[in-house]
Amino acid sequence: MIDILLPAWLGGIMLVLAAAPLGCCIIWHRLSCFGDTLAHSSLLGIAFGLLLNVNPHYTLMFLTVFITLILMTIENRPQLTMDTFLNIIANTALSLGFIVVSLMSNMRIDLIVYLFGDLLSITFYDLWIIIITMTLVLIILIWKWRHLLLITINREMAKVDGINVRYTRLILMFLTAILISIATKFVGALIITSLLIIPAATSRNFAKSPEQMAILAIIIGIISVTMGLAISAFYDTPAAPSVVLCSTMLFIFSILYSRNKN
Repeated sequence: MIDILLPAWLGGIMLVLAAAPLGCCIIWHRLSCFGDTLAHSSLLGIAFGLLLNVNPHYTLMFLTVFITLILMTIENRPQLTMDTFLNIIANTALSLGFIVVSLMSNMRIDLIVYLFGDLLSITFYDLWIIIITMTLVLIILIWKWRHLLLITINREMAKVDGINVRYTRLILMFLTAILISIATKFVGALIITSLLIIPAATSRNFAKSPEQMAILAIIIGIISVTMGLAISAFYDTPAAPSVVLCSTMLFIFSILYSRNKN
């Protein structure tokens, strides 16, 4: 049992170390729907990978980066609001993904694994990939942390300070795309954004500063992964959904705490 749980726990922790502070930035920049769009689109990337007999995670990464570039080009277009574009792309990509999968009648595909992930399938080889990728994401996030905060507070002030707002937001969106493309295999396409958003939203009810919010989000994420895997081990429930439910319970507790405090 420990041979299965240990890589899953370590992999979950590494994902949380990058996902939690990145989730804080996503909330501050109101890009939660962007994460959902990439997550829903991931099924299309996986489907094309299987169709072309290519590693699905290569096509998934290519598709998420491609969608990020598209969204950056249309972000400032006045014709439709950003959330409308995101909704259209998310539902179109998800629907097209299901159609592509349905056309592969000669291939047995377990969609549940791709939709909800399999945290317990993490091997020590996967662990190295997660560690290298998440370390890279975390380094870039720390490097651009001050810029991301300034843009959140006041874009005009950030421009005066010499910060390229468009370039900085592009970096944030690329980091989100990379994390989602790596984490989808283990957490699943439908609930990957919960790994980003829920711990960050929970820590917001306790934190008094942006840095404190990021650190608390990491701690909350670690607690959620640990509790979720423990529940999965004892009750034989799916690991990733169990982690999400534990994270949601902590979020509910944070709301009750903030209400009682006020």
